Amino acid sequence: MVKSVIEMIGEARAQIEFVSPEAVSEELATGNPVLVDIREPVEWEQHIAGALQVPRGLIEFVADPKSPRHNADLGPTRRIVVYCASGARGALATLTLRSMGYENVANLDGGLKGWIAAGLPVVEHHGDL
Repeated sequence: MVKSVIEMIGEARAQIEFVSPEAVSEELATGNPVLVDIREPVEWEQHIAGALQVPRGLIEFVADPKSPRHNADLGPTRRIVVYCASGARGALATLTLRSMGYENVANLDGGLKGWIAAGLPVVEHHGDL
């Protein structure tokens, strides 16, 4: 039987930590978490300041310390908060990182849409990416 993407997202959501936009904003004020934006490049006109921009299709390569694409900012014991547009892809990527051994990874509840709805700031690019 083929598993639907809705089922996969539901399973991911049941296994991961979610953090509110306000809680992430507070964490960012301490300078501790690494924020990972997993949206596609065409979606990057708005993002949260300081976020690493890693498309979901590359997250495993960027997170794997043995990969030539590895980003040293990502370590299995660092606090990592993943986000996408609304939370579904973020949930899948968060579960992927957990399955890779990342111990302190969470998904931004509501994704970038939730962040914006909470009145939190974004960086905007208009054709200058």
